[in-house]
Amino acid sequence: MVRSNILMNRLLLTAAAVATLAGAARAQQIEEVIVTAERHAENQQDVPVSVATLPADQLDAIFESGQDIKAIADHVPDVYAESSNGRIAPRFYIRGLGNTDFDLAASQPVSIIEDDVVEENTVLKSGPIYDQQDVEVSRGPQGTLFGRNTTAGVIKFTSVRPSQTFDSRFSASYGELGSATVDLATGGPLSDTLSGRISGEWVHRDNYIDNVFTGQNDALGGYDEEALRLQLLWQPTDRLSVLFNAHGWSLDGTAAIFRANIIGPGNNHLNSNYVWNKVWFDQGANNPQKYDTLGGSAEIAYDFGPVKLTSITGYETTHGFSRGDIDGGYWISPTNNGPGFIPFDSDTQDGLDYLHQLTQEIHLASNATGPWFWQVGAFFFQTDYEDQTNPFFIPPTFVRQTNTSVALFGQSSYQLTDDLKVTGGVRWTSDVKGMTAHGGAITPITTPVRLSGDNVSWDVSLDYAMSETVNLYARAATGFRAPSIQGRNLAFTFGTPVLGTDYSTARSETITSYEGGIKTELFDHTLRFNADGFTYYMRHPQFSAIGGASNSVILKNARAGLAYGLEIDAEWAATENLSFTGGVSWTHTEIRDPNLKTAVCAQCTVLSPTDGMGNAYLNGNPFPQAPDYMLSLTASYTYPLANGGALFAYTDWWLQGYTNFFLYKSAEFHSNGNYEGGLRVGYRFPDKVFEIAAYARNITDRANLQGGIDFNNNTGFVSDPRVIGIEISAHVK
Repeated sequence: MVRSNILMNRLLLTAAAVATLAGAARAQQIEEVIVTAERHAENQQDVPVSVATLPADQLDAIFESGQDIKAIADHVPDVYAESSNGRIAPRFYIRGLGNTDFDLAASQPVSIIEDDVVEENTVLKSGPIYDQQDVEVSRGPQGTLFGRNTTAGVIKFTSVRPSQTFDSRFSASYGELGSATVDLATGGPLSDTLSGRISGEWVHRDNYIDNVFTGQNDALGGYDEEALRLQLLWQPTDRLSVLFNAHGWSLDGTAAIFRANIIGPGNNHLNSNYVWNKVWFDQGANNPQKYDTLGGSAEIAYDFGPVKLTSITGYETTHGFSRGDIDGGYWISPTNNGPGFIPFDSDTQDGLDYLHQLTQEIHLASNATGPWFWQVGAFFFQTDYEDQTNPFFIPPTFVRQTNTSVALFGQSSYQLTDDLKVTGGVRWTSDVKGMTAHGGAITPITTPVRLSGDNVSWDVSLDYAMSETVNLYARAATGFRAPSIQGRNLAFTFGTPVLGTDYSTARSETITSYEGGIKTELFDHTLRFNADGFTYYMRHPQFSAIGGASNSVILKNARAGLAYGLEIDAEWAATENLSFTGGVSWTHTEIRDPNLKTAVCAQCTVLSPTDGMGNAYLNGNPFPQAPDYMLSLTASYTYPLANGGALFAYTDWWLQGYTNFFLYKSAEFHSNGNYEGGLRVGYRFPDKVFEIAAYARNITDRANLQGGIDFNNNTGFVSDPRVIGIEISAHVK
């Protein structure tokens, strides 16, 4: 592959030169981090929960080349994300717990919350990240306070909100593969009581992958994405605030690129069939993908003095489709075989004809400054959507699903002594799902398939201040994921649907988690070092058996699952101008069910015990897509100049351990040792407004195997190639 190695070497040399200028300058204290892991603002060090954040400047660097939302996961230990749908429908995992199901109707145990509104469907989780205040990750079950009851945790995105202070930002970048981004945001007072903010983003990449089969150059790989957000904040009195948020985004690009026979055989290494800028697609229409989403919310808060009442109303709607050459190529002949033998063609289109989501939350919290704090609330969630699957050899099938959930919750904390605080919470959840289907070759399902579940979740924690800078905490918590319905197999069914083969269901899963940790700020508040250990036990965990030689998607409940691990988050202000952040996690996950088994791949080397009928036993296997360890590191250096300007350099790196893609174990379908790095070097002008920088994402041009398709051949999909570019930005306030 011919890439920009000269520019790459210059960037590395520049970064090295800047780094050597680091002297023994006076260190400065790290900034206090405020989080809302317990639904009210607190110092991160005082919260008895494993919580990590990504600040705005780190987010700007991560998304510089137009990365999608999954990119944040690489920079938070024990958080992972992947997708077999391209930029749409990401699947998040926390502490090894997630859901590999690629279908648009799949439920997920990680909750995504954007500007205090839960985004339930995987398409709604795909929104672009821009003009962000920060990203906050709460690890472990969040069964008490936030949105949907979750078994894995919460990832919370908060946009920069309007204020009475003028603020305006602009950035534009351009790099290899025609990668371009433009971000704009401006806000400030509109009157003494009204403030506003408008922000937007445009992201583009050229098509850069040739389709050798059709003879088209630059046929796939590109995308255009636009997003806009308008916010108005009305504060007529000190007690009342009303925040309106209207937003939308549109994507027109390429779905995931599946590449036939690039894995192994007999190992998980990429072989000579992988060519980064070429595919052999005879179907799929070059894998188009298009989605449009609109939404809005209203957050009304009134301070009564002793208590504060908050109402949050949210509405989201989306529609679109993705199409793909799923088998990943074309087999020409035994002597001219392109990417190798492919048993049969697979060309599939999936999409949402419509989706509507309505949420309403009422939250009442005390304002007392004494030792006792409490909060109570109610939550309502309702969605209905129709997803369409078209396998093209029969007419498309339409599956409609509905989901209604209600919850009541409460939490209280009490400062027993100056050093010891106890917190406890409880939540009751009721959840109902229904499914109907028609089209294709099936007998229509007109009487809804219906599932319901109720649960009472709780959590209790202790926080002990050993000193002003050292806190110990312990937490026990439970969580709940409601029953699920999966109807994807109906699109490949002829005749009357049969439960367990043509569609499937799964009962509720529950989790009981225990964790303990230490949160410290050392060396005169120049080093933040937080560490925790955890273990959890799941009853009836929901798994999705994806693919196999039968090419199906079937929900399965295991008898149990367990996990345990360690997590560390650190930040160090080494000098006034040099700082580091780092994190590490190690997680062991294990399926516990001696009778659970699933169909295996068509051509791979299966390592799990089998029953002799094409099924593998899963007892003792790790959870799918659960890295056993993750490492992350950033370093930032600023060199002040005599003219008032400054040179700066920033780099970030991550490393991911063994990750099994499917429920069974095989020699091919996993990754081990994936890593990626980024670099940004530049100049900040004396006016402190303008910056110019050069950047590189995936600086080593590493091709990381991220997932596979196992029903046909050893097909896989990989990470994006390296992008080197330049950026200009301005920030006026």
